[in-house]
Amino acid sequence: MFRTALRNVFAHKARLLMTAFAVMLGVTFITGSLVYGDSLNQAATAKATDGYERIAVNVSADADPADGGRSADIEARTATALAKLPGVVAAAGRVDGFAAVAGRDGKPLGNGKDALGGNFAPAADGKDPAYRFTEGSGPTGNHTIALDKATAAKGGYRVGDTVRVGTDKGAASYTLSGIFRTDGAKLPDGGSLTLFAGTTAQKLFLEPGHYTNIELTATPGTDVTQLLSRVESVLPKGTSAVTGARLAQLKANLATSGTSTMSQILVGFAAVALFVATFLISNTFTMLVARRTRELALMRAVGATRKQVRRILLTESLLVGAVASVAGLAVGTGVAALLQTLFADTPAAPLVLTPTTVIISMLVGTLLPMVAAWLPIRRAMAIPPVAALSAAEHTAPARPGSLRTGLGGALVLTGTAAIAYGALTPGKDARTVIGLGAALALTGMIGLIPLLSRPVVALFRPLLTRLAPVHGDLAVRNTVRDPRRTGATAAALAIAVTLASGLSVLGASATQYLDRATTQALSADYVVKSVGGQRMTPTTAAPLKKLAGATYSPLNQSTGYRLGGSESVLTGVDPATIGKLLRYDVVEGSLDSLAKGQIAVAHFKAEEAGWHVGQTLPLERHNDQRGSVTIGAIYQADEQSDLMPSITAPGSLVARYDSTPSTAGILVATDGGPSRAALAGVTHALGDNPTLSILDQTEIRAEDSRGIGDQLNVFYALLSMALVIASLGIANTLAMSVLERRQELGTLRALGLDRAGVTRMIRLEALLLGTLGASIGTVMGAFLGWALGHTLQENVVGYELVLPWGRLALTILIALAGALLASLWPARRAARVDIPAATAAQA
Repeated sequence: MFRTALRNVFAHKARLLMTAFAVMLGVTFITGSLVYGDSLNQAATAKATDGYERIAVNVSADADPADGGRSADIEARTATALAKLPGVVAAAGRVDGFAAVAGRDGKPLGNGKDALGGNFAPAADGKDPAYRFTEGSGPTGNHTIALDKATAAKGGYRVGDTVRVGTDKGAASYTLSGIFRTDGAKLPDGGSLTLFAGTTAQKLFLEPGHYTNIELTATPGTDVTQLLSRVESVLPKGTSAVTGARLAQLKANLATSGTSTMSQILVGFAAVALFVATFLISNTFTMLVARRTRELALMRAVGATRKQVRRILLTESLLVGAVASVAGLAVGTGVAALLQTLFADTPAAPLVLTPTTVIISMLVGTLLPMVAAWLPIRRAMAIPPVAALSAAEHTAPARPGSLRTGLGGALVLTGTAAIAYGALTPGKDARTVIGLGAALALTGMIGLIPLLSRPVVALFRPLLTRLAPVHGDLAVRNTVRDPRRTGATAAALAIAVTLASGLSVLGASATQYLDRATTQALSADYVVKSVGGQRMTPTTAAPLKKLAGATYSPLNQSTGYRLGGSESVLTGVDPATIGKLLRYDVVEGSLDSLAKGQIAVAHFKAEEAGWHVGQTLPLERHNDQRGSVTIGAIYQADEQSDLMPSITAPGSLVARYDSTPSTAGILVATDGGPSRAALAGVTHALGDNPTLSILDQTEIRAEDSRGIGDQLNVFYALLSMALVIASLGIANTLAMSVLERRQELGTLRALGLDRAGVTRMIRLEALLLGTLGASIGTVMGAFLGWALGHTLQENVVGYELVLPWGRLALTILIALAGALLASLWPARRAARVDIPAATAAQA
C-alpha cells in the first residue's frame, strides 16, 4: 500500500502541488510564530538578567503603602555597614530616576517612558563594573554626564559636547565626559541612560546621602545563602535583600510575560491560516478522488478492500503533508528572522528552534491533510464499484433541502442571533458571546455558500454578459456548475476578508472616536505634556507668564475628594482663560461661575450623582479637610477624554485644599496661532526642557491614533497569509476545472473560440469566485465590526460605527487582484489545450 501511495503521489504531483504549497504556508506561519516567540522570550530573558551574575545580593527599600506603593530609599550608612560584612568585596549604592536627553533639535531622544538616569559608582580602581566605557570616562563633577552609546549616536554627541538633560527638578546643560555600554537590564530597548556623578544623582532623584538600592559583590567562593543571612541580620527596618540569582529570575518572568502576548497573537493568526488551508486541501482531494473514481473502483474490483483503498489515499495525504512540513519548517525559521527585522523594537537574539516547535509543526503539517482528506475519501468509498466504473462523472450539487445546506443555515442563523444578542445586551461576557456567534456563523457559512453561489453570481451576470457576452456567459455557467466546489473555494477567501473587514470597521470607528475625544473640545494651539508620564506640578507652567501674547492654563488634578458623598477628582484651571482654551458645551448655568469660586460639572458626573446647578455640596478630603462648593454650570463632556475634566474648579479652590496637585497638562494659545516661531517661543519659555512634550492638535491626533494604526498594520500583514492561501485555492480549483474540461475547451476552440477568449473566460471565472468570497466576507466583517464596537458604547461615550468605505473597497480589490493573479496559470494551460487531442478524446 505504501508503494502504491508513493507511486500515486508521483503520478499526480502536479495536481498535489497546490495542496503541498498550502500546507507549507500554514506550517511556515506556525513555525515562524513559535520560533519568533521562543527567540523573543530568550532574548527578553537574556536582556532582563544581563548583569545580575556579578551581583551576589541586592538590597532595596520596601514599598511604602502611604506613598501609593512607591519604594522608599536607603541611607548611605547602610551601604557602609554592608561593605564591612565578611565576604563582601564592594557595596555599590545605586540611584535611579527619570532623565530625558535632548537632541540637537531640542526634542527628547529615544523612548520617553524609558528615559532613565543613574549614578556612576566607581570602585577602588575608579571603574564601575556595571558600565564599560568606549570613549572618555565616568562623570566626576556636578556638571558632567555620561551617555549610553546608542543615545549618543542618535544625538550625534561626542565627548566634550554640551548636552541638555531634563529631570523632575528641571533642565540643565552638562558636559559629556564619556560614552559607555552597559548591562541589558539597565537599559530598555529604545530608551536612554544618563549617568551623573553620585552626589548630583542623589540631589536630582532622591536627597543627599540616600540610594535607591545597594548591589553587593562577593569574594570568589563565598556562599551566597550564608551571605544573604548575614546581610539580613544588619538591615534596618523597611529594607529587604534578595540574591542576584533570585532577582534575575523575577526579572525574567516579568520580561517574558509581555512577549508571550505577541506570540499568542501570531499563533492565533497561524491557526486562521491553517483553517483556510483546510478548505484548499479538502477541495483538492475532493477533485482528485472524483477524477480517480474509476481507478479506485478498479482497485476494488480486483480485490482491494475499502480499508485498503482508504489507507492508500490517506497515506498519499500523509506523504504530501510530511514533505510540505519539512519545507515549512525551513521557510518558517526564515520568516522568524524576518519578523525580528520588521519588529525592530524587539530585542535581537539568535533564532531558537526547539524540539517542541519541530514536533508541533510536523504533527500539524502531516495530520492536517489527512483530516481534510478524510471526508472526500469517505464519500468516494461509499460509491459501489460497479456504479463508479460506469459513471462518467460524479458531482455533488448543493440542494436547498440537503442536510449540508440545512445545517449551514441553522448555524448561520444561530451565530447571527448570538452576535446580535451579545451586541445589544451589555455585560462583561458580551464579547465572548459575539466570538462564539462568529465561530458558528463562519462555520455555517461554509455549508451555506454552495446554495448562495447561484443567486450571488446571478447578480453579476448582467454586467458580465454586457461587457463580454460570450465569455461572461460561459464563465457564469462554469462557476455554478459545481456549487460545492465553488462554495468551498469562496469560503476560504470569505473567512480572510471577514477578519480584515471587521478589523477595518473597528479600527476606523476607534480612530474617529479618539480623534473626536482628544481634539473636539480643544481650542488651544498647544498641549504641554510630560515625556514618559512623569509628574508635572503647577510651577511647571509658571514661566509662561513671561511669554508675550500667550494665553495658558494648567490642568491641576487633585484627588481624594468626596463631594456630596461621591468620590470625585477636581481639576483646577484659570477661570479667566480656560474658556478660550477648551470648548465647554454648557447645557445649564454659566462658565463665568468659575470666577465666583463655583465649580462646573460634566453632565455624566451630574447624572450619576443626581446634582443640579445651584446645588451646594459638602466637600471632604482624605486629610480631614472640610468645606462646601456650589455647582455653577453643567457641560457636555466625553467620559474618556484626556483633556476635558469631569469637574472643573478654579485653581484657587484646588490650592486651598491641595498644595501639591499633579498637572495633567498645560493648555497654551498664542497670538497668530500655531507656527514655528510660536512653538520655539513656548519651548524656550519652558526652559528648553526635554522632559516636556509640546504638541499641536495634529500631533495629538497622531499620537493617540498611532497605536491603533500600528496594530492594524501588523494584523493586516498577518491576514495576508490567509489571503494568499485562499488565492491558491482559487488557482487550484481553476486548474482542476481546466483539467476536467479539456474536451469541452477543445470543442470551444474548434468552434472558433481563440486563445485570448479562453484566457478571458477563465479569468472571469476567477473574478466571480473572488467576488463571491469578498462580498460575503465584507458583509460579515462589517456586521462583526458593528457588534464588537457596540459593546464599547456602554463604557466609551461618543463611540459610533464608522464604515471605512475606502478600506473595505481596498480589501475587496486586493481579494479580486489575488483571484486574478491566481487565474494566470490555469488560464495559460486552458489556452494551450491541444484541439485535435481533446476532440479525439471526446470522439
